[in-house]
Amino acid sequence: MKKVAVILKGYPRLSETFIAQELLALEKAGINLIIYSLRQPTDRDVHPIHSMIQAPVKYLPEYLIWHLIRVLLGLFSSFRSKNFTRLLRLFFKDLKRDCSANRIRRLGQAMVLHREIASDRNWIYAHFLHTPASVARYCSILSDIPWSCSAHAKDIWTSPKWEIQEKLESLEWLVTCTSSNREYLANLSSAPDCVRLVYHGLDLERFADMPRQHLNNGSMEQAQVKILSVGRAVSKKGYDVLIEALAKLPEDMHWKFAHVGGGPLLKDLKRQAKGLQLQARMDWLGPLSFGKVLEQYRNADIFVLASRIDSDGDRDGLPNVLMEALSQRLACISTDISGIPELLRHNENGLIVKPEDTGALSEAIERLARNTKFRDALSREGRRTVEENFDLKRNVQLLIDKLSE
Repeated sequence: MKKVAVILKGYPRLSETFIAQELLALEKAGINLIIYSLRQPTDRDVHPIHSMIQAPVKYLPEYLIWHLIRVLLGLFSSFRSKNFTRLLRLFFKDLKRDCSANRIRRLGQAMVLHREIASDRNWIYAHFLHTPASVARYCSILSDIPWSCSAHAKDIWTSPKWEIQEKLESLEWLVTCTSSNREYLANLSSAPDCVRLVYHGLDLERFADMPRQHLNNGSMEQAQVKILSVGRAVSKKGYDVLIEALAKLPEDMHWKFAHVGGGPLLKDLKRQAKGLQLQARMDWLGPLSFGKVLEQYRNADIFVLASRIDSDGDRDGLPNVLMEALSQRLACISTDISGIPELLRHNENGLIVKPEDTGALSEAIERLARNTKFRDALSREGRRTVEENFDLKRNVQLLIDKLSE
């Protein structure tokens, strides 16, 4: 059984509960974990699942200058590694192609990690192919401890190909959460079989079935349709597109929109909604605890996520919020990017529109709002899809097997 150092960008994070549920499943399978986070936590609330994880959490120096003694001890320890010269050659090659403070920080964090895991760990497992994988790779070279990685979305699509290729040559295996991710990464690897598909999945014990009867059709105030979206207010989520689509809904349709999540674009989105005279219909709820998010799913009629490919290539992979909504028999609308069509099948368990098509998105919302029988049929099939294909217990087994060898 492997003794695993798990490298995360930040921990705990409300927006990354899919990682927490995986870690909990690995612990339950008997795998010995220590969590190393590159950043201190920033969220005010903690998801209940984090309190269930027993693995100790250690924080690597976020700013090297603030932890000089720890960094110097890591440096002195690294001097004694037989691979120190090899690491420096690789680092300066990377620095030449990516001359940034971030690159230097990752080297310092890797040296600290190398000293502090010492002989206590025999495997390194990084979540995200960008900065956590850089720390894992550098530390692996110093320590001769093999490493592996879980890749998701932004870390894949905003990383340069040269860096992805070199990391794929260095690691033992990689898992990723969509078929489109797997195909892209496998094509960059000289050993494509080392790239495997593992859906995040849901712990269906926490997302128990919630049979419902869809009645609200927007025909009157008492039958107001409740539209929900959960996600960070960032460009790739397409909330500006969604607001434009909401503004196109018929004037005689009664609806209310709720957004759950934080994010840097919240002020801009509120300003946009006000400019379209929608502010009375919009509830901006901010980040919520798990129980309150679950309540929002169960009280809503339609879930919408207008995902798009951002200008820098960033995009969603397969958003867990869509799985969560489907698990609560909530009819969903989203776009056809990345792994979303692997979950949502148009007219079978949800609706799919082209990204940034406000007219099509508005029509899809109206269609589900008006047609309660269709909405009910989609929601039943949505729950079945999650149970059959996205159950955490089934999907995490490959990871358990890999880390148990």
